[in-house]
Amino acid sequence: MNIGELLGAMVQTGMSPSSGERMKNSLGGGNVMDSLSGMLGKSTGQGSAGGIGDLLSSALGGGKSSSGGGIGDMLSSMMGGAGQAVGGNRNLAVGGLGALIGALLGGGGKSLKGAVGGGLMALLGAMALKALKGNGEQNQQVPVGLLEPQTDTEKKELEQSSELILMAMMNAIKSDGQVDQNELNRITSKFQELGVDDETQNHLINQLQQPMETEKLIAAAQGQPQLAAQIYAASLLAIEVDTQAEKDYLDQLAANMGLSPQVTGRIHEMVGLQPA
Repeated sequence: MNIGELLGAMVQTGMSPSSGERMKNSLGGGNVMDSLSGMLGKSTGQGSAGGIGDLLSSALGGGKSSSGGGIGDMLSSMMGGAGQAVGGNRNLAVGGLGALIGALLGGGGKSLKGAVGGGLMALLGAMALKALKGNGEQNQQVPVGLLEPQTDTEKKELEQSSELILMAMMNAIKSDGQVDQNELNRITSKFQELGVDDETQNHLINQLQQPMETEKLIAAAQGQPQLAAQIYAASLLAIEVDTQAEKDYLDQLAANMGLSPQVTGRIHEMVGLQPA
């Protein structure tokens, strides 16, 4: 089973009723999505915004970065020392981001699950980078997923991180103890609509019925603030956060992974939620 396809399938199921809107918000909101929609041939809307919105707009070939010098300068400007450390000229995961945006705008198809999963990883990487940079951290590493992997080692790192992100989303979904048969039926129906094969469906449904794996997530994130921020952001995208159990879970997850309230607050703001 391809982990990217698993992630893409989970994204396209909708995870929670608010997941799509939260991803759109993290991309810059309505104006930016209108602009990106136009680039993808779906509308002629225009818009602009800072941060991740400008990042994606430049990467997709529409608009200019705030640094005025294309992807290389944009990366250097956004990431500071991290951008310079990678030479400032490696490509963002543009294909995946385009597929994710297309899916959020109602496009995409059965063959794009892997690309959508890659787009989610790139989005989470950008969110983590922005949240931690706002916390005053200098010389950050570039989060896994934001740039296209160039070597076998980088591809393996991306696969491992993707597995943790999938685990994080499923863990969050289970945090209120209410993965009932109706929800399983909804997810299964969406998987079938997307053409997810039986083996993959059975794997994902089985995982949703297993005990929570919070300790594994916490252990994996120790000493890796970028990964911790990605795990937290993925968890926030996967659930409504409308029960006390979900709120408590997110609080405990953040604290045990070493994320400050300032960092988690910025992630909440990116997705359009007030900090818990």
